[in-house]
Parts: sequence; C-alpha cells; structure tokens
Amino acid sequence: AAPLLALQVRLVMKAHSFIRENVPRVLSSVKDKSGTVHIPRISQYLYFLFAPTLIYRDNYPRNPTIRWGYVATKFAQVLGSLFYAYYIFVRLCIPQFRNSSQETFNLRGLVLCIFNSILPGVLILFLVFFAFLHCWLNAFAEMLRFADRMFYK
Repeated sequence: AAPLLALQVRLVMKAHSFIRENVPRVLSSVKDKSGTVHIPRISQYLYFLFAPTLIYRDNYPRNPTIRWGYVATKFAQVLGSLFYAYYIFVRLCIPQFRNSSQETFNLRGLVLCIFNSILPGVLILFLVFFAFLHCWLNAFAEMLRFADRMFYK
C-alpha cells in the first residue's frame, strides 16, 4: 500500500507541475488572440512522467549517449540493497519478535523489542533511501539521457 501511495503522490505532483507550467501559457495566447497556441506534445509529457524531476519543462538537458554499464551497476546496487535489507530484517528484526507471540504480554519485553529494532530499522531506511533515491533514479535518468543530475541540491 505504501509504494502505491508514494506513486500516486508522485503522479499528482507531476500533474500539478504540468498544469502550472502550461495553463498560463495557453491562457496568455488565447487572451492575446494569437494564431498559435503552444500545447505540449504527448512525447514531452511522457518523457516528463518518467524523468526524475518534478518540474515540467518542454526540453531538458540531454546526454548524447546512454552508458549501459552505469545502468547495470545502478540496478545491481538496487538488488544488493534489497538483499542486504532482507538480511538485516531476518537476522536482527525477526528474532526480536519471534518469541513474543508465545509469551504473555509484558510491557518491559515489548519496549526492549522496540528499542532493539531501532538500529536495524534506521539501517533499512538508509538502504531504501540509497536504493531508490540514488540508484533507481540515476539508472532511469541515464536510460532517458537526462543530464541534470543535481538530485540532492
């Protein structure tokens, strides 16, 4: 449910940016009664939907070629991050809660389980940040030849 919600939020933000950039342009050309109304092409909108940016522009800076080795490296890092997150979860989180279902409820035991799971949870959060926001978005930026890689600024 959470990934689906994140995808929907991203799409709503992109739709808002697209409308915010294009509606004033269309309204000003209608107001001036000029003969040409610049409406973006479908290919421009589709490129914007997959590009790792939330700001719509008709044209983005583009690289001349795709470095497929770089793309493969980024996808391998995503896969490695997923395996490492699985390892952390299985080795550090699950054993904390495994015996709690067989014991009677104990507030002290619950608090200890939660505190023992904080560090693995933070590690998994960092892995998700690295895997998605760095590796996944950089891989798609490279495949789309998207040249503006200032994601963190």
